[in-house]
Amino acid sequence: MKPVLIIQNGMKKTLLLVFVIITSLLVSCSKRPLLTIYMVGDSTMADYCDTISTPIRGWGQVLPTFLDEKVVVKNHAKDSRSTKSFLAEGRWDKVMKKLNKGDVVIIQFGHNDAINNPSLFSNPQQYAENLGLMIRQAKSAGAYPIICTPIAGRVFIGDSLQYIHGEYPFEAKRIAETEETPLVDLTTITMKWLDSLGDERSKSYYVYKLMPGEYKMYPNGKSDDYHLRLNGAVEVAKLFSEAVKVQEIKPLCNYINDDPKGVKYTKPCKIK
Repeated sequence: MKPVLIIQNGMKKTLLLVFVIITSLLVSCSKRPLLTIYMVGDSTMADYCDTISTPIRGWGQVLPTFLDEKVVVKNHAKDSRSTKSFLAEGRWDKVMKKLNKGDVVIIQFGHNDAINNPSLFSNPQQYAENLGLMIRQAKSAGAYPIICTPIAGRVFIGDSLQYIHGEYPFEAKRIAETEETPLVDLTTITMKWLDSLGDERSKSYYVYKLMPGEYKMYPNGKSDDYHLRLNGAVEVAKLFSEAVKVQEIKPLCNYINDDPKGVKYTKPCKIK
């Protein structure tokens, strides 16, 4: 009987070892650290919480839809801001004071840098220099910056979608490569998306045409081919998340939720 006892004891030890290994793996996964994301950019990324007054939503506002529960998104994007004004107003400094090692910083500018306004305008080279400064400072805090080129405008001539961003996306790519920083080319990605929809179908994703009095903020109505409605913001956030996963941009690619249930926001909003 002794050999049987030895075999039984051996099996018990093996099973115990397997149990310990599985338990340790489960504990390790459950202890995956929280990830904090800081979003820095312009109106196409920003939060719009009074949606009773406006239908505009930024894609950063709904990015939590495509992230798992261990991610906290802090959206510092602000409408009518360029790299120049975001730095000059101290908004970047506020982000830097909060950054911790391991945080992610998603940076998207380019729409307003091209505007002929002294407080906003940066030529493409100055724009790249400003992005480079943000990249280096974020890295110095131990954070992981991700550069995004600006999303496309819904500008069609006939059936042809127009490219509107000049040299800015190319300069963003150049500085990202120079600083060895991941870049998501939202300009190209969203142009492909809009081109696949065409002029007519794409209208419902942007604030294309508001009737007078439809929203309090626009008593005379509004026609806008640059800002997103909710469904447009969700689609852009999805496209960004898919790109992060395909490009294996770490650590964020490990936190993408491929099967979202409903729309999640960075903060509570009044829904019309």
